[in-house]
Amino acid sequence: MIELVPISRAGYDKLKAELDRLEKEELPRVAQEVAEARELGDLKENGAYIAGREQQGFIIGRIRGLKGKLNRSDIIDCTKVECDRAMFGTVVSLLDLGTKEKLTYQLLGPDEADYDTGSISVDSPIGSSILGHAVGDKVSVSIPRGDRHLEVLDITRPQID
Repeated sequence: MIELVPISRAGYDKLKAELDRLEKEELPRVAQEVAEARELGDLKENGAYIAGREQQGFIIGRIRGLKGKLNRSDIIDCTKVECDRAMFGTVVSLLDLGTKEKLTYQLLGPDEADYDTGSISVDSPIGSSILGHAVGDKVSVSIPRGDRHLEVLDITRPQID
């Protein structure tokens, strides 16, 4: 049985767009480059042919990986999730009790988490530790730099999915 992985609509659409681009643009372009390089002769010493075949293999591997991720996806509308507890799709504001720093993260799946844009995976140390907690709860998280002690300040829905 396939274990479904939660993903937001935006995350699913991003993976789908990458798959479409690879299948419709990148793979045909590289296949054409490989065909042109093949016509140059001696394939053992043909750097363009060898590099093209390697790139083609990378693209095919990425396409297979994306198809697998999309097939296992359980699309969640993050704009409709409940906000009484931290759960997939919610935006959670935290206070680091040690540094007094305020942190805000959207909890997303492992295939779309991006720390730079303020989203973390529900499987990450912080994400998994705050799942199920409500406003006012205090949570201890073990991360590679040591333990962090956090307090949940607010839980909201994202404005867009």
